[in-house]
Amino acid sequence: MRFEAPETVEAAVALLAGEAGRAYPLSGGTDLLVQMRSGRIAPDLVVDTKRIASLREIAREGGGWRIGAAVSGAEINENADLVADWPGLAHAADVVGSTQVSGRATLAGNLCTASPAADTVPAMAAAGALARIVGPDGRREVPVEDIPVGVQKNALAKGEMIECILLPERGPRGADAYLRFIPRTEMDIAVVGCAVSLSLDEAGTVASARVALGAVAPTVVVVEDGARALVGTALEDGALDALAAACEAACNPIDDKRGTVAFRTEVAGTLARRAARTAYERARDRA
Repeated sequence: MRFEAPETVEAAVALLAGEAGRAYPLSGGTDLLVQMRSGRIAPDLVVDTKRIASLREIAREGGGWRIGAAVSGAEINENADLVADWPGLAHAADVVGSTQVSGRATLAGNLCTASPAADTVPAMAAAGALARIVGPDGRREVPVEDIPVGVQKNALAKGEMIECILLPERGPRGADAYLRFIPRTEMDIAVVGCAVSLSLDEAGTVASARVALGAVAPTVVVVEDGARALVGTALEDGALDALAAACEAACNPIDDKRGTVAFRTEVAGTLARRAARTAYERARDRA
């Protein structure tokens, strides 16, 4: 195996594109190194991206935020302004694994690993985040929910890597929330995860919303019917009932030792109610 640590995006792309065998970018390494040690993958080339300065940045862009592909969850949570705008996403990044793991794990890595139970992917999808992908043919921006295409399969072509995650402008009366169910109190993967992002008008009515579920299908599920159920309401019981029903209908989970289909489906509706209430209260506090 060959290991390279370029200092520019262009050099990293050239390395990834030029390798005839299996090439992987390395940011946090919390998934890649585990898979290498277990023998599940055997790279011919690993390209460490942490020496690329732009990939280590959190910066304002277009009224929103640009989070470099090598920025860790811990670094996200150390940025008070980013946490104030996107507390749900920051929480999702914070609960990935242990303290040590969140100090290394990245949004881009969590996304590209394409685990159905990834915590940050529903949070990013609910936020309306884009992944800026760079490769031999230039740059393109793709909605986060379109990156995972199957269990541990992503939409990146040969030679491509994620350069950064782009979060939209938050606005004065908006907030998000991420909740998950796990059997233990920490250091576990989600049996079900749910993220809700919404904004309010001056009267306190939901003006826009996005809802996303994790661990209930092979890839993250954006629940458009659930979002529509919230718009135009102040989260009355009927709206929350409709949200829960839409989330339950969107589920396509599996039965395994961590949870049955029926359990995961019911929990999805319950978490959606709670996440929507939390996001609404946070948005109202920001007004």
